[in-house]
Amino acid sequence: MAKDILLEESMFKNNENLLNDKSIEAIFELNLGDFLTEHLISEDFAEKISTSSKNKVEKIKNQLKELISIYSLDNTLNLLGFSSSEDFIIYNSIAKTVVQMLDIDACHIFLTKENIKTDSPFDLTLIGSSSPDISIEKIGNIGLNFADDENIIVKSFTDKKTVYAKEFSKKDIFDKQEVKTALAVPMASNAGETGVIYLESYTKKDILSEYIQLIEITAKIFVTSMKLQALIEETMFLLDDDFVTVSELTNQRTELTAIIGDISDEQQIFVEALAEAADAKGQYKKEHYKNVANTAKDISSYLKLNEKTVDLIYYAGMLQNVGKISLPEEILFKKNLSKEDWDKLQNQTNIGVDILMNINFLSEVIPYIHYHRERWDGKGQPEGLSGHSIPLGSRIIAVADAFQAMITKRPYREPISVEKALDILKSEAGIKWDPIVVDALVGVMHDKQ
Repeated sequence: MAKDILLEESMFKNNENLLNDKSIEAIFELNLGDFLTEHLISEDFAEKISTSSKNKVEKIKNQLKELISIYSLDNTLNLLGFSSSEDFIIYNSIAKTVVQMLDIDACHIFLTKENIKTDSPFDLTLIGSSSPDISIEKIGNIGLNFADDENIIVKSFTDKKTVYAKEFSKKDIFDKQEVKTALAVPMASNAGETGVIYLESYTKKDILSEYIQLIEITAKIFVTSMKLQALIEETMFLLDDDFVTVSELTNQRTELTAIIGDISDEQQIFVEALAEAADAKGQYKKEHYKNVANTAKDISSYLKLNEKTVDLIYYAGMLQNVGKISLPEEILFKKNLSKEDWDKLQNQTNIGVDILMNINFLSEVIPYIHYHRERWDGKGQPEGLSGHSIPLGSRIIAVADAFQAMITKRPYREPISVEKALDILKSEAGIKWDPIVVDALVGVMHDKQ
């Protein structure tokens, strides 16, 4: 999945000379997973292409085929509007994941009439919910109209703004329970407006700003993903058209590269927002996850890993404690944990993996996160892997995390010095940690002195 999380910087750094004397085809042929975004495709630049029209059509068609294979439904959020029971399951799963992450009582997802491929009398129709009260049979029968401009869901959509009602006192959308705190986030971006994500709490609740930011970027990704998949459908029609022109294909390629650039940027912001939200619930200082990620990135660079692997390890480092986002805060801050509490904390990585499994474009970082508590001697968790059977990214994150934990102040102890932390890691190399990774960290820290 070469391009799902970020635009590779290497293309910009290593191939700038191509812009002066190579055609746009040459750039695409180098590596379609690392293509340049649409602002590099100018009319003057396109005119430099000197091959025949027929060859141009075939080349651009091949490029488009590669693009839509990379950005297929398997590699992006599977959102194409709503038309079937399968879509119902997808949106319900997303709503339930949001509830799990944010420790909120309910999440409901509304789409506009244009995105509902079934009959609906409403301007905004409920198509996914964490509530057991909604079933596929009820789809199209629950919704809101724009005339109800006092409703915060409608207001959020029409104003294209997040509405956070901390002091709220209205019935829920099923007219059963009283909602005390509500949050409505519009699915709106440069790609358009498609709906609203609505959160409910049945008790008064402070929703952390980090959580609000996470829902806002999630909503944007929904919009852009839906636009991307719609463009992919259009592209597939063009690929089957024997009479399609070079101009039509070029315009389609420009639109696709632009929207892919947007979703890449949004996915990167999402990773950072998810890490911020997880960190806000933890017991470390605010920058802990960034310190771990940066240390892991430094180790990876020191070991001369390729840029894509370095970036994936960096994101895995930021998200290694994402499971904490779904744990009650009272557990995280307890001094005397029960066995049940301890089991929940020990299992937090698996909870985090479950969350990431619901976010398709992060699938490549899952192994790094899942195995970062393994030990070199095979006595770690969760599978008891040893030595080189542990993914290298996991071994790097484990060392970076241990190092940052030792030099960071905790509620129950003061930090230790960098030198002492390195000595401890060296004494445990070959037992807990990969000796090569520990040596790399030592090298990184010595280079910084």
